[in-house]
Amino acid sequence: MKVAMLRVGIDAGCGGIQGPLFQDGSFEYVPIPNGTDIDPRTYEKLVGRHGRPLIDYFPYSLKSKMIYKSAHVDPEFETFTYGDPTRPKAGLRKLEKGDMLIFYCGLEGWDFRCDPGLYLMGYFEVKTAGLATDYSSDEIERIFGKNFHVRHKSRFDNEKYQLVLVKGSSSSRLLNKAVLISTMGKDKRGRPLKILSPEMREIFGDFKGKLSFQRSPPRWVNPEYVARAVKFMRSFE
Repeated sequence: MKVAMLRVGIDAGCGGIQGPLFQDGSFEYVPIPNGTDIDPRTYEKLVGRHGRPLIDYFPYSLKSKMIYKSAHVDPEFETFTYGDPTRPKAGLRKLEKGDMLIFYCGLEGWDFRCDPGLYLMGYFEVKTAGLATDYSSDEIERIFGKNFHVRHKSRFDNEKYQLVLVKGSSSSRLLNKAVLISTMGKDKRGRPLKILSPEMREIFGDFKGKLSFQRSPPRWVNPEYVARAVKFMRSFE
């Protein structure tokens, strides 16, 4: 069994904000903005689990810029699919049935004071994964039809030879409560950065000392920590 960890969702560098974290530990998953307005799901139209349009979580200075911006809803937790055509994510095609893909994101206190941090927000119990070209047209539509990259034919046709697709089973979850995994550390130049906390290293391992989790390619949990990581993730609602 294999376990990969992947950062998703909006952040200060891609969208201009962190996702909102609430005092009770719940949160909103706010997708990154899409580079084009190809998708009708805008931040004005997307309503989060707390009943508010996602545009409400942007500061006034960004609202006019983002209100009609298409959101890149990927991963999606309606049918549990994820897709990416970029080289850093190519290794996810190696995921197999029974593996786990864990998602984390950047969140910041919304209705209370809490500095930005990195939080576990959901996971897929993998049902299937591979390149788009590994699947027939019927399979693409039936299995991955809700995925952002598949919904838009022109985009899919352009990306399909590099596009990695992952499908989660019905046991996959978008967590009800976010789980903090980061603490503040420093890079080689002494600049602050978010790293995996000591508590989380006991569960996921230390990734051979590569503890920076701010914006990184998928991280693969070392085999000796896989069972512990899976048990930990399955313990949450």
